[in-house]
Amino acid sequence: MRQLLIQVPRGCGKQVLATAKAFDGANLTLIEATGSDGAIDLAIAHISNSKVEGLLGELQSLPQLHVTLIPQGVMALQPPPEEAPQQVTNVELRSPIEIFLAGLQSVGSWKGFLGYAAAAGVVVWIGLYTNTNYLLVAAMLIAPFAGPAMNLAIATARGDLTLLKRSIIRYFSALGVTILVALALSLILQQEIPTTQMVQTSEQSSVAVLLPLAAGAAGALNLVQSQRSSLVSGASVGMLVAASLAPPAGLVGMAVAIGRWDMVASGLFVLLLQLVGINLTAALLFRVFGLSTKGSRYRRGKQWVFAATLAVTVAALVGLLTWQLSNPPEFQRSTRAQRATAEIQQVVEANNTTNLVEANIRFTRSEVPGQNTLLGVVYVQRRSGVTASGEEIRNTLTRQIQTRLLEQGFNVTPLIDVNVLEAP
Repeated sequence: MRQLLIQVPRGCGKQVLATAKAFDGANLTLIEATGSDGAIDLAIAHISNSKVEGLLGELQSLPQLHVTLIPQGVMALQPPPEEAPQQVTNVELRSPIEIFLAGLQSVGSWKGFLGYAAAAGVVVWIGLYTNTNYLLVAAMLIAPFAGPAMNLAIATARGDLTLLKRSIIRYFSALGVTILVALALSLILQQEIPTTQMVQTSEQSSVAVLLPLAAGAAGALNLVQSQRSSLVSGASVGMLVAASLAPPAGLVGMAVAIGRWDMVASGLFVLLLQLVGINLTAALLFRVFGLSTKGSRYRRGKQWVFAATLAVTVAALVGLLTWQLSNPPEFQRSTRAQRATAEIQQVVEANNTTNLVEANIRFTRSEVPGQNTLLGVVYVQRRSGVTASGEEIRNTLTRQIQTRLLEQGFNVTPLIDVNVLEAP
């Protein structure tokens, strides 16, 4: 439940209590007081989350109406005492007006917002430059990308063109600051080659779209749930949203500094994919949970804005996925490396001379123009009774593996090193 402090001119308080009672208000109180405008009635009401917006709509016609909505959940206990456990366990979702107003509050200060974006740029640069994974996690925690991404979804669900513009500006402003900080640090320290962590960050999976879709759903669920009913903290959800934003943003800046435009394209692809994926699922869930283009104390939403923004989001998502799937293996390196490992396992099993011990397959950002290099180190063990020399086995398997990968249309240059191990 939510606590509301409702201030009206003297004599209107009883009408407020009657209306609140009609909306199943609990622990209603009316106090005669003196406000800045003279004598007033101050009503205190505890209302179910789902009925807050309806109550505000009914009270809207009262003159000089002032409402204070307490954002924390309250436990309004009523007699009989034995029903207290049932009363406090009936936890509901936040009201649509509360979700919307909380989103508006988060688009306030620019200094702190851009300060966190710059700090995230420094931390993510150090993590990528030194190949330190826990620093990348720290960058995800402080990166302020989750706020504008979720506000964009709220604006889409509400059809609010003003909030839509502000959210997009803040999203790309934060990304721009993070990218520029990473670029500046790479230039200052005269970085010349990509690090191992940069290469790994630039490799995308063919199922990369699932992360922003899940992040958008998780973010929306976290915002609509009441504080005590949410099993996941807001910081954790924010980290999920930023999980695939902070490293690619740092990657773009560092890749620009060393002139690796293939990595720049990979990073920009991820940043755009996150925005449209999060917006799609989060906006749809917000609509399911009651956010609409019109509501109490909210009149600037337009249905056409919701429809148009959702259409643009879907079109952008389809376009990005088409770009990803039509340019193998550029944006599918992680998935293709796994498929290549499976193909190598089948080749070794069919050879009948060795058993596969381990296969380490990965793409490398080779500087050979026009070449997608697949680097593989394969360890095999000679089967008992096989008399062929290690060099012969090595040459045969290398040729078979390379031929298999080329025949399967991987569109790569496979550089394979086969190591034949001998049992003691």
